[in-house]
Amino acid sequence: MVYDALVLVSFGGPERPEDVLPFLQNVTRGRSVPPERLAEVAEHYLHFGGVSPINQQCRDLLAAIRADFAEHGVDLPVYWGNRNWDPMLADTVARMRDDGVTRALAFVTSAYGGYSSCRQYQEDIARARAAVGPDAPTVEKLRQFWDHPGFVEPHADAVRSALGQLDPAKRATTRLVFTAHSIPTSMAVNAGPHGGRYEAQLAETARLVHACAAPDLPYDLVWQSRSGPPHVPWLEPDVNDHLAASAEAGTTGVVVSPIGFVSDHLEVVWDLDTEALETAKRLGLDFARAGTPGTDPRFVTMVRELVAERTEPGGERLRRRLGELPLWDACPTVCCVPARRP
Repeated sequence: MVYDALVLVSFGGPERPEDVLPFLQNVTRGRSVPPERLAEVAEHYLHFGGVSPINQQCRDLLAAIRADFAEHGVDLPVYWGNRNWDPMLADTVARMRDDGVTRALAFVTSAYGGYSSCRQYQEDIARARAAVGPDAPTVEKLRQFWDHPGFVEPHADAVRSALGQLDPAKRATTRLVFTAHSIPTSMAVNAGPHGGRYEAQLAETARLVHACAAPDLPYDLVWQSRSGPPHVPWLEPDVNDHLAASAEAGTTGVVVSPIGFVSDHLEVVWDLDTEALETAKRLGLDFARAGTPGTDPRFVTMVRELVAERTEPGGERLRRRLGELPLWDACPTVCCVPARRP
């Protein structure tokens, strides 16, 4: 198949204090989130001057992809559009149309399956194309990449680096704690064509990073960033509850690795670097937070390799992976259907 562009599709984030509430209203539109909850989350952004790191991280990744494409002779312009804040995806798709793009690939900054991490981005793309009209370019999402070496290996190296910050004399009582964004359990049950795909992929990534980085240490997969009402069950345990239980069981130090994320955006720097760190200090736990891939050259190369899978002859044979779960290029029609969303 011939494609004439790549578009980076991400979540988006505010870049000024006055952007924060409108951004959060975009994120929660149609979900009946009470104003007091929005105000609480707004304080997280305002703690950092009203600026989410995610947009600059997207700019940095965009520049790195463009440089990598140029170095390796990939003749595709690279665009960028967000789900919730400028540059909005519909505006980007309109610009692509005006530039003569007819068929593009989309790299989404989420490695996993599930409604909000995959299917919703497909819906975002469809809405953006509908807003542009019948002459909008076709946009096809690249596959999920939870077990690609370009994603796993940077996480593993970051874990090794974080371990170097802890006292080696306490290694016998040190644990690895892998985290990802919690979601409602009903959404987790329906993730993927046969259910459970989000948790299964994260468990596989945790296993791979652990085996590569520190196979002698015990590890856990826990959850962060819950935002739903208390009466709705979400994936547990929360990272803060888990730290308390670990300390009670004799753990003296933890490396927290946010494998659910591709960069250090707000849910990493607030939920882990602020809240979880404060929890660890209160418990007397040594704490080191591992980094995320960001613009690691292996991660940037991964984007080019995902494109090659779709554009080069024999693309199926070009796939690089470390895990054992099945892959697919496009969401099946029964996958993570919106009707099952709580």
